[in-house]
Amino acid sequence: MTGVGRWTGAEVKALREARRQNGRDFAAEVGISQRQLVDWEAGRTKKIRGSNQAALDTMLSTAGIHVQELFAALITEQAAASQDTRTEQLLRREAKYLKSPRDGKLMVPVEEGIYLAGPTNTPTWVDEYLIDVYPTTNADYQQFIRATGHAAPQHWPDGECPGSIYDHPVVWVTWHDAAAYADWAGKALPTTQQWEKAARGDKGRVYPWGDAPTAAKCNVLDSGIGHTTPVGRYQSGVSPYGVYDLCGNAWEWSSTRTTTAVMSPPDEDGRMTEVEPARYELKGSAFTSPFTRAAPSLVNDANSTMLDNDTGFRCVSS
Repeated sequence: MTGVGRWTGAEVKALREARRQNGRDFAAEVGISQRQLVDWEAGRTKKIRGSNQAALDTMLSTAGIHVQELFAALITEQAAASQDTRTEQLLRREAKYLKSPRDGKLMVPVEEGIYLAGPTNTPTWVDEYLIDVYPTTNADYQQFIRATGHAAPQHWPDGECPGSIYDHPVVWVTWHDAAAYADWAGKALPTTQQWEKAARGDKGRVYPWGDAPTAAKCNVLDSGIGHTTPVGRYQSGVSPYGVYDLCGNAWEWSSTRTTTAVMSPPDEDGRMTEVEPARYELKGSAFTSPFTRAAPSLVNDANSTMLDNDTGFRCVSS
């Protein structure tokens, strides 16, 4: 979710009801008093402050799909009763959420257009695409292994994913492993432009959540956790498109190649072997990286056969 253009008490009440929360708990999560929430929902507050608007945006964008669908139904009723054009605009965004047919992952659309790319904020055009809301998890990768017989990551005991890391990003995968999963899922690895636009939006944010260098919004070395975390944990670090874990947790492979493979001369049978693998860009940083490496505009790469405990991926589709 990208949020509501302007929150009023009507949308606030719909969100609270969609989340099945009482006023006390909802107010505490937003960071306001219960009396202030009552004033909002009764229409006695004409303007909700920007910081509260941002908190509500985050709550909506990070809610599960069932909560978002219920919220959409509630504001549909409001739109029908009051002919509120703002709710109709939100509903058009809601309808775009899709679930990938092969791996079942939730995907979100990123519209075509220009965004500010790289450390120099170069205006760059990107066509419309869908991107996975979360990185590929161990549970997702287990589906792929069972369907194809592909080798399991080396940290899975006896080739089986431990239940404790089902919802963590899969790691110990090479670029070739990631590309094989994407092919099985009927998707692709993102270009660096696609990945970065999903992270920064079209306004050139420094980080998915804005310009403030807040290490607490992601799983990086500074956090002191020392391992991957569930992909939905950092709700305050979600991007403008509602995409998670675009800073920290695990580096993510892209389809953007930085060097081509170096091949040997043909042997007597005309066969060539790879002397030096191609290199591909990695995005996003990881739990092993200092926060200074977390900005989505920064560049990193590795050879296609590299695998480590801090490198995974997500997919896109057209």
